Amino acid sequence: MRGRNFWIGLLGVTWTLLGVSIGSIRAAETPPAVEKLGKAISLPPLTDVAGQPVALDKDPHAKLVAVVFLSFECPVANSYIDPLNQLAQKYADRGVKLLGVIPGEEAAGDLRKSVQEFQFRFPVVADPKLQLADLFKATITPEVFVLDHNRVLRYRGRIDNTWAARLRKNASTTEYELRNALDELLAGKPVTTPATKSIGCPVRQDTSGTPITTKVTYYKDILPILQTNCQSCHRPGEVGPFSLMTYKQAVNWASDIEDYTHSGKMPPWKPTTGPAFENERRLSDKELNLISEWVKGGTPAGDPKDAPKPAVFTEGWQLGKPDLVLTVQDDFHVGPSGNDTFRCFVLPTNLKEDVYVVAVDVRPGNPSVVHHTLNFFDTSGTGRKLEAEARLTAKPGEQDHGPGYSVAMGVGFRPAPPGPDGKPTFGGVGGWAPGQMPHLLPEGYGYFLPAGSDMLVQVHYHRNGKPEKDRTSIGLYFAKKPKMKAYRTVTVGGEFLVIPPGASEFKAKGTRYLDRDCLLHSVLPHMHLLGKSVKVTITPPNSEPITLVGIDDWDYNWQETYWFRKPIPVKAGTKLEIEAIYDNSNRNPNNPSNPPRWVKVGEQTTDEMLFGFVGATTPDGSNVRLLRVPPTPIPAGTPTPKPGPVGQ
Repeated sequence: MRGRNFWIGLLGVTWTLLGVSIGSIRAAETPPAVEKLGKAISLPPLTDVAGQPVALDKDPHAKLVAVVFLSFECPVANSYIDPLNQLAQKYADRGVKLLGVIPGEEAAGDLRKSVQEFQFRFPVVADPKLQLADLFKATITPEVFVLDHNRVLRYRGRIDNTWAARLRKNASTTEYELRNALDELLAGKPVTTPATKSIGCPVRQDTSGTPITTKVTYYKDILPILQTNCQSCHRPGEVGPFSLMTYKQAVNWASDIEDYTHSGKMPPWKPTTGPAFENERRLSDKELNLISEWVKGGTPAGDPKDAPKPAVFTEGWQLGKPDLVLTVQDDFHVGPSGNDTFRCFVLPTNLKEDVYVVAVDVRPGNPSVVHHTLNFFDTSGTGRKLEAEARLTAKPGEQDHGPGYSVAMGVGFRPAPPGPDGKPTFGGVGGWAPGQMPHLLPEGYGYFLPAGSDMLVQVHYHRNGKPEKDRTSIGLYFAKKPKMKAYRTVTVGGEFLVIPPGASEFKAKGTRYLDRDCLLHSVLPHMHLLGKSVKVTITPPNSEPITLVGIDDWDYNWQETYWFRKPIPVKAGTKLEIEAIYDNSNRNPNNPSNPPRWVKVGEQTTDEMLFGFVGATTPDGSNVRLLRVPPTPIPAGTPTPKPGPVGQ
């Protein structure tokens, strides 16, 4: 939705939804449809979107026919296209034929383009008047219907149990109903489970018979909310899994919009406590009430003349031409299905001298698959070595291939200590996410970037069901003033070694003390998948604690740097503290281990960690250091220490 200013993103695009509904009926409350089961269904002669005849009804080689209803506007349906391609290839020699059906009106040219992009390995036909949908009594995409050799319907329902709800996946796929039905029928056995409930998007979105009980309309009241909060990501070619640009699309997702916004899942904004932040993504009570009234009142369109002007989205570099643009040297190919992937690209800067970076912007080559980036510099050459190793170990046929190297988290190595000159060999240079405006650092401060550095850009790619490719660029804006000071990041870590299996309320805590007066500008808490809640606080000397950020419902998928609207001045001796709760039980759907196991502190996905990163500046540019105990008061008249090495 509205620009997401976060640093560290998700492992896979996994959205938590509280009760997703399809139309006005919740999926969990209705039994699976059984219409037409046990009855013969005669397929009429058809023509696929490429203009080729399809006559599966009379095909003597087709022992079984699986008809699957799909929609290119439904992310659930799109996620199954590659698995269906694999299934079609696997079962082709056993006499199983697949047929894709796209119900509803869509331009023929657009259909042909989509079929080509998704690289279908089975024929796809259009069903603009819903004749095939009526023939099979199909109501959801994706929904599959299996006909035996006599073209009697023996199975209808979902493909497997990957999805728990329309926008929420299960932790793992454990039931494969379509595959089981095919195997049983090919073995001459009855289908054990002939009907299951499909999860996805409705075939029909007919609201003509819905009573209108509200004066709230789409064009006058709802569209302005969507333009301001949603469309930057939920539009064609962007990272949102579906578009919210038209009335039809808004009606299709109306119940989800209400669920997400009222549960606080969207717009994505996790803090529940803290000071005022920049770019807070919260809907007002008035906006939430308008959405609820519109959905419950029948989702009326209203008068198109009441619509605001279309939203204008800035293209190109947001702050003008950068001083240095670095682009990935070749296309990186992203496969259509599976878990999300994280790829680090090594981009030599070839800088001849040290510089300060005051702002960073990123331009994905393919915004539809780039979820976010993390940006670092490295002078040790370790990133180059890892990229070279990745080239040597790459296997032919891998769905993800191209420049860079894959990582689970971070950049794949521990940073080296500063060199003999005190200059850092590694450091962070901001991050990027869709819709995010570049953030200018405080006047006179910048990220230190040493001469000869490589930029390491970790890109989080999510999959959209079809093969994609991307070449991302990063733009760096250099300081123009001669005297600059380094923007510092201080880090307080949690002090624990392991989390025992089954612990659902494991507490971890870390405390340090600031050694000098400074200004605090931002905070970023970081945990992995077992995190449940986290809070970062400061306690000035002889004063009460102040919360920098509190997150009650931790979600690894939505981590970001939170910039304070006003810098927070703090005194030497201020306590900086981080507290967190972890859930290492089998009740945690994000737990990567089943059954739960002992979890140690570490950098892998299955490990855990706890850090609070706080951005700080000092008037003289000196290092802000964290101490284990409160600092000893400095006697009056003591000279101010010289600034420490830059970048630390």
